[in-house]
Amino acid sequence: MSRPLRIAMLTHSTNPRGGVVHAMQLSEALTALGHEVILHAPDAKGTGFFRNPACRTQCIPVQPAAADMTEMVEQRIHDYVAYFDKAGADGFDLFHAHDGISGNALATLKQKALIPGFARTVHHIEQFADARLMALQDRSIDAADIFFTVSRMWQKVLQDDRGQTASVVGNGVDTERFSPAWNGEQAALRDRLTLTNGPMFLSIGGIEARKNTLGILEAFRQIRAIRPDAQLVIAGGASLLDHHGYQQEFHEALSSLRGHAAAVHIIGTVADADMPNLYRLADALVFPSITEGYGLVVLEAMASGVPVVVSSIAPFTEYLQPEDAIWCDPRHPASIAEGMALSLIGPVRDRIIARGLDVAARHAWPRTAAAHLASYQRLMEPTHA
Repeated sequence: MSRPLRIAMLTHSTNPRGGVVHAMQLSEALTALGHEVILHAPDAKGTGFFRNPACRTQCIPVQPAAADMTEMVEQRIHDYVAYFDKAGADGFDLFHAHDGISGNALATLKQKALIPGFARTVHHIEQFADARLMALQDRSIDAADIFFTVSRMWQKVLQDDRGQTASVVGNGVDTERFSPAWNGEQAALRDRLTLTNGPMFLSIGGIEARKNTLGILEAFRQIRAIRPDAQLVIAGGASLLDHHGYQQEFHEALSSLRGHAAAVHIIGTVADADMPNLYRLADALVFPSITEGYGLVVLEAMASGVPVVVSSIAPFTEYLQPEDAIWCDPRHPASIAEGMALSLIGPVRDRIIARGLDVAARHAWPRTAAAHLASYQRLMEPTHA
């Protein structure tokens, strides 16, 4: 770039979800490259982001959330627009949205001629039963001027379904923070989580259909037949979407496990400072998603020296080679269970861990940040003004 840019980066919340983490680490990497980035988000709890990022932030006070999910989304869009109506949108070279809420807010600002245009990263596209939510998701994409995706799969979806050309920017991982380093902190975390010395399988993303948590639970039941000391830790789950029905189904399935249920630890959102040690405690990350934008936690686990059991579908097949992970069919719990069992075999573990560390080393955030700059430049050209 000919000069540093002042960038308004927008995401949907301050929670540690994949899209929020991506927006934050992208903002940090762009800041390190010399650009001025302000990361914006509606702050429902009034406590700020899940960690203090190395970039400027603007946490926007919002109204109490409506009970209905669609009304809540519409309310958050209104809160975003009201903030920029009051604070003004001048002084930024460009605006960049990472989700449907912030994308709709920028679409409204563009419609009101308060901004000339905006960039949109499409991490993935949801399928909502509510027609209003689907229309809002469509608007947040269709109104954008330039597009980024984190995988070729979603790039193809945008091109085939909407005729939009997107730049694939990928993802990154902080290999200094996420590493195989072992110290006494892991033992302290193990005690806090009341884990035993048996193998621990880690699932990240909470209890959601897209994360295939029911499939993981059934696979874990099968694993317990051969490793009765195995444990399953389910972390995360802070989401603006309503997963109540699926979660109820999960808890019904969990209660039917009887003797195995006590070995399932549902720990919810984990303090950011604990995440590196949580990975290090794990014998494997189990990530058999049905659909995924990229799977940032896959890179974090690999950087931490943890084998990954992952779905043999795109986007994972785009950035992982056959020998980089333990592959499974996400639709068949027996396949997931087989992958979990393989992760405990010494020679397999050693090979997968070594390959995973190599994968993580190739995914640096500065490279991801630099991949945005040419498109940013196009957005600022007169044809987009």
